[in-house]
Amino acid sequence: MIVVMKPEATQDQIDHMIAHVRELGLSPQVLHGTQRVVIAAIGEERPGMVETLEPGEGVEKVLPILAPYKRASRELKPERTVVKAGRLEMGGVAIGVIAGPCSVESESQIVGLAIKLAKLGATGLRGGAFKPRTSPYSFQGHKEDGLKMLAAARDASGLAIVTEVMAPDQVPMVAEYADVLQIGARNMQNYNLLQAVGDSGKPAMLKRGMSATMDEFLLAAEYILDRGNPHVMLCERGIRTFEDHTRFTLPLASVPFLKEKSHLPVVVDPSHGTGKARLVPPMALAAIAAGADGLMVEVHDDPERAVSDGSQTITPALFADLMANARRIAQAVDRTL
Repeated sequence: MIVVMKPEATQDQIDHMIAHVRELGLSPQVLHGTQRVVIAAIGEERPGMVETLEPGEGVEKVLPILAPYKRASRELKPERTVVKAGRLEMGGVAIGVIAGPCSVESESQIVGLAIKLAKLGATGLRGGAFKPRTSPYSFQGHKEDGLKMLAAARDASGLAIVTEVMAPDQVPMVAEYADVLQIGARNMQNYNLLQAVGDSGKPAMLKRGMSATMDEFLLAAEYILDRGNPHVMLCERGIRTFEDHTRFTLPLASVPFLKEKSHLPVVVDPSHGTGKARLVPPMALAAIAAGADGLMVEVHDDPERAVSDGSQTITPALFADLMANARRIAQAVDRTL
């Protein structure tokens, strides 16, 4: 529920309603607007609660939050959330671009590539130190050594580090090195991990599960938000369908839908969404046109020799072309890059 206070409500009246919300077993979240204060009452709503809160002194009206995801909903927070991590910003006028290899392979590789990407306009560096792979025999990442390599790349390039965390007990280690904790598609409903990332307070990049509905996606974000961490970005990375001409199906209609329903920034990953390098640039441009707040693109100096996902990875030269075209699209939709 949302308790809308009158413009002339006193601080004592506001404090009384906050206490009243707590007495009902709900969690109050206070939003200070330009003209009035709004108190969001988060939790399991029971019959009669609206009638209990409406007579409170200083209360103008009490409205239900219809969406099952309360904290992620624009009903609670109409203004857009802007997430910042170093040079990376998502949700404002500027479109953030996260680029880098699927896996961190060596320090020289990731540092050299990071410097190139920063010069081309990227603001974040992606790279897996822990790699969830379908086969147990595939390369699983360099783990903490990989995190140290990413930190060296940040020092050399100034890019914010975005890397995946796979288990709750890894969160403190990854948070020590990374600027943004990525929760992969396979872990979107790993609720213990979501809560651990929420408790860390670090910005989070939540990827949509490959078979997840929009409600499931936003409710997963709710787990992070509910732990008091407002720094959440939603990443559309494609879903599994009957189609086999691409690795996944990248449903760009989810971008305007998510922005209509939620205040959280929306990022698109056209690399995983298509699985084919030649399709990455056009889908990235389409994502910007659809309203995406950011892109996450796989880039490697030599995709043919990449230890993972080489088929969906573009070269720095193609990334430079993509950035040039992306700036034109961004300008057309009143954004910057």
